[in-house]
Order: sequence, then C-alpha cells, then structure tokens
Amino acid sequence: MKRKIIEINEELCNGCGACLPNCPEGALQVIDGKVRLVSDRFCDGLGACVGECPLGAIKVVEREAEPYDETVVIKKIVTQGENTIKAHLKHLKDHNETELLDQAIAYLKENNIPVPAYEEPKKHACGCPGGMSRIFNRKPVEENSKETAGESESRLEQWPVQLKLLHPDAPFLDGADLLVCADCVPFTLNNFHDRMLKGKTLAVFCPKLDSGLDQYVEKLTDIFARKKIKGITVVRMEVPCCGGVEAIVQEALSKSGQDIPVKRIVVTLDGKIAE
Repeated sequence: MKRKIIEINEELCNGCGACLPNCPEGALQVIDGKVRLVSDRFCDGLGACVGECPLGAIKVVEREAEPYDETVVIKKIVTQGENTIKAHLKHLKDHNETELLDQAIAYLKENNIPVPAYEEPKKHACGCPGGMSRIFNRKPVEENSKETAGESESRLEQWPVQLKLLHPDAPFLDGADLLVCADCVPFTLNNFHDRMLKGKTLAVFCPKLDSGLDQYVEKLTDIFARKKIKGITVVRMEVPCCGGVEAIVQEALSKSGQDIPVKRIVVTLDGKIAE
C-alpha cells in the first residue's frame, strides 16, 4: 500500500544517532555508520525524528510500504521499560493517532501491563472519533420482536463505513464478506439493511464525487491481498458514472492477485433491483 514513511539520505547521514531517541517504535538503528530504517512495519510516518537530525538527512515521503503494525510495535516497546512506553503513548497522543493509541492501551491492559501517565486526553478530546474502528455485536432478531412489529433493527456491524476512513488493518475485515456500495444506494433501495447489509462488512464511496480514487484502489488491493475476504458484493446505481464502483473493485482485485467471488447488483432510480 502507498503511505507516508520516512526516507534517509545516506550521503548526508553521519550516523550520529540524534534521531534515535525520538523513535521509540524502534524503526531506526545505526548500522555500518549510518542510520537505517530497519522495518516499514515499525515506522508510523509521523516524522518525529525529522526535526532531530542536525544534517537534514531525514524526510517524510509517500511510497509503497508495508502497513504500520501497532501490535508488533507495542510488543517490542514493552520490553524497553516504562519510559519508552510512556514516550510511545505520548507520541501517538501528540499526533492525534487516536485509533493506534487505543490499540496500544488495549494491549497493555490485556497483558496486565501498567499504563504509565502520558498526559492522557479525555476520550475523543483529539483526533477524529468518527474514524475510530468499532464492532457492533448485533443480536439475532427473534420472532415476535419489535422488528416484526414494523420497527426494523440496524444490520450495521462495524464503523467506520466510508472507504476513505476505513483502516486496512481493522479487525472486522479479517475473513469478511465485503459489501462495496455506492453512496446513493442506501437512500434509494427500500429496506437496504435487511436486503443487502445483513452479515456483511460495509465500505461505501462515490466514484464521481470522491477524490483520491487511486488511493481507494490501493487500499482495496491491500485488503483483498491480506484479509482473506470470503466474497465481494458490489452494489451500484444504474447511472453510468456509478460504474466506477465496479471498475475500482475489479482493478484492485486484479492487482491483489486473489481469486475472490464477486456478485454485482444494480439498483434502478425507482428503487428496484435491475434484472
């Protein structure tokens, strides 16, 4: 996937190591007299090390890189003691990386490791809470429930749903039955939740109005390649511009090299499913 990550100019770097203390994630090491990026998975691309280089040898670029993995990072960090844990948590907090911060704290708590004080903000005090991954544990609908009386239950099982906000490493994507849907479909198709969404993981976007469609291709390629997706259902409107939903999915599927079954559904402007 394409993402922001640091780049080191080896001609400028003298191996002084001034940048290392500002990378508690352990992405940098001095090897053979030069600072090296030892793993894409450890670099979050936030650039805390950039300003510490006296020679200007480090910068943030955007390139193809392995996804940053907070679980791998925090496992390594806990072996380095409380001060390193504190520095890492503060680093995430200062850069408004709310989702990664929550993942790190959850790991510490699950493993009975004390969470050190790091100027913890109030919940959702920074960052965008709308982008935080959530899983909703929906109960099966029983007969004689309020749903049968005309009050339908939501079938949405995760958040966020916008493809732009969807993180490729969100846990709800593992082994998912993916529903890729045009923005207008839920407003047009009657009873969308029961007819389309039940039991599926949702990703919605508009191929006409959204910017960064190349990034959508890259993100879906990464998801298809790594998340063992069971199946893909593409639901689009009958208008020509909506064909971009199918095109983006097919391009990503081709790039991923995976053989995932795809079901195509077209919705008419009067709210019916086209034959």
